[in-house]
Amino acid sequence: MSHLPLPRTPGQRSRDRSEDILKVHRIAHSGGSAALLEWLAARLGGWTGVVEDADAGAAPELAVRGAAELRARGVRSAVLHGERTAALVFALDGGRALASLVDLPHHPQAPALLADSAAVLALVLRAEEAERREERARAAEARAREAVLHLLMNGRLSTAHQIAGTLGPPLPDPLRMYVVECRSGQRGEVARLCEELTGGRAWTVRCPVYVRHLIALVPADLAATPAGHDPLSRALVAVAGDCVVGVSGHLGLREAPAAYTQAFHALAVARGRAGRHACFGPGPEPELAAHAAGTGWARALLAPLHAYEPRRPQDPGAQELRATAHAWLNFGPHATRLLKIHRNTLAMRLRLIESVLGTDLARLPAQAELSFALRLTPGGPGASPEAPPGAGAAGAPADLDGVLRHPDLAAWARAHLAPLTGREAPPGARETVRAWLRHDAHLVPAAAALGISVPGARKRLTRIEALLERSLLQSPSARHDLWLAHRAEELAGLAGPAA
Repeated sequence: MSHLPLPRTPGQRSRDRSEDILKVHRIAHSGGSAALLEWLAARLGGWTGVVEDADAGAAPELAVRGAAELRARGVRSAVLHGERTAALVFALDGGRALASLVDLPHHPQAPALLADSAAVLALVLRAEEAERREERARAAEARAREAVLHLLMNGRLSTAHQIAGTLGPPLPDPLRMYVVECRSGQRGEVARLCEELTGGRAWTVRCPVYVRHLIALVPADLAATPAGHDPLSRALVAVAGDCVVGVSGHLGLREAPAAYTQAFHALAVARGRAGRHACFGPGPEPELAAHAAGTGWARALLAPLHAYEPRRPQDPGAQELRATAHAWLNFGPHATRLLKIHRNTLAMRLRLIESVLGTDLARLPAQAELSFALRLTPGGPGASPEAPPGAGAAGAPADLDGVLRHPDLAAWARAHLAPLTGREAPPGARETVRAWLRHDAHLVPAAAALGISVPGARKRLTRIEALLERSLLQSPSARHDLWLAHRAEELAGLAGPAA
C-alpha cells in the first residue's frame, strides 16, 4: 500500500507537492543522497534506490529492467508493470537511474514526487562525487608529502626535490624545521596558518608517526633568529590555543634529519615553557661535529648493508633495510606507521639487519653506533653525488672509538654533558643518566639499580630533559647521543665506563 495521502483537490495537491519539494531539498541538504533515498522509500512504501550497471544485482529485477529500458530507448522516464507492483524509473546522469517499486495501483502523485526528487538527487550525487574526488586528491597529496619527508630523512635530496616541485612550494634551503604539536583535527588549520604567515613559502607535511604533529620546513630568512626572536612561533601559539612549537637551528636541506631531531628536542623543552615555543639550544648534533674520517668509518661499517642483495625480488633491498633501520632507531615500534608495514615485517627486517651487520640491536651501544653511522652517510648506498664532501676519506678510523677520540667530538661530548654537573642540575643527575644508559635505556632495571621507583626514575629523567634541552623518554630520543657522549668522555679519560 502507498504511504501517500488520499486524493485531494487540485489546490491541495499543488500545496502538497510544494511541501514535498521543500522537504526533498531540506533532506538532501542535511543528509545527502542516502537520507533522501531512505525518506522516499518510507514515503512511497516500497524499495527506492539508484540503479547502476556496476551494482545492478543489488536492485530488484523490475527496477533493473526499467533502467535498461531507459538506456535502450533514450528516454528520461519509464513505468514497468509487474503482477502486483510497478517500477517507476527516472534517468539520472552517468547512466544511472532513480527507481522505485510501488504497489499497484500506485498513487497518481508518486511519479511527480520521484521526478522532482530525481533532479535534486542528481545534483547531490554530483556534489558527493566531487567531495570524494577532492578527498582522494587530499589523501594522495598527503602521501606524496610523506614520501618527500621520507626521502629527505634518508638523504635522497634529488628525488625529494622532484616530487616536492610538483606539490609546491619548493623545498627551502637553508631552513629551520618546525615541529608543531596540536590537536590532530587542527593540523590542516595550522598548515594553512604556516603558509599564510610565510607568504606560501613554508613546506608543510603531517607527521606520519605522531598524529598531533605537523612538520614545517621554513626558509631560514623567515624563521627564528639566533637571538631567539621567532614571530612565526609566537603567531602559531597565539592563534592555535593549545599549540606547542619546537624549532631547529639554521641548517641546510641536506641536514634535514638533524633539523628534525633538533626541532623534536626543542618541542620537549617548549612543553614546559609559558610561551609554549622553543628554539633548539646547545649543539651541534654529533653528526654535524664529526669530521670526514668519521664519514669514512661509517661507510665502512655500513658496507655489508649497502652491498646486500635480496634473494627474491619481493624481499627488501639495501635501501629499504637502511630506511627501516633509520626509522626504527628514531621511532622504535612506531616506525611501522612511517614505513607503512606490519610489526611482524618490521621485526623480520630488524633480524635481517642484525644478521647482515653482525650486531645485536637489543643493546644500546649497538643502536648508538648504527644510528651515528646512518646519520654520517645520508646519501645511502653507493658513492652518491648527494654524499657530503670528504665521504670515504683515506685514513678513516678503524672503529667507533677512533672516531670518538677526535678532538671535535671530544669537545662536543664535554659540552653535551656539562649541564648534568652544572649548578642547575638536580642531585644525582649524572648517576641517573648513567644507570639508564647502562641498562639500555630501559626504565625498570634502571630504577631498580638506582633503588627508586619507576615513576621516580621517570620524573628524574623528565627533569633532565629540561636540563639538557633534549627529549629522552619520547622518540626520537637523545639516548644514542648521550651514550656516544659518555663513551667519548670515557675515552678522553674523564669518566667511568659508559655502559
